[in-house]
Amino acid sequence: MNPELVRKALDKVVNPNILVNLVSRRVRQLNSGNRPLLVLPPTFGAADVALSEIIEGKMNWDAPATPEAAEPAPKKRRKH
Repeated sequence: MNPELVRKALDKVVNPNILVNLVSRRVRQLNSGNRPLLVLPPTFGAADVALSEIIEGKMNWDAPATPEAAEPAPKKRRKH
């Protein structure tokens, strides 16, 4: 994975956790046969393709409006 592409993608996504999830989901799609959304050199790996697509704005995602919306609800504890 190209560190320069990671830095540029972090400028777009900001949250590294979201970036990891976006890249991993797109890599899975590419490895299962989906075509890249950009014309890139054949030396690029699937992760570099995914990062390039994010940088070029070819992928969209919805970020939670508030930090509380991003956190899962606390699990209810059972009484013993």
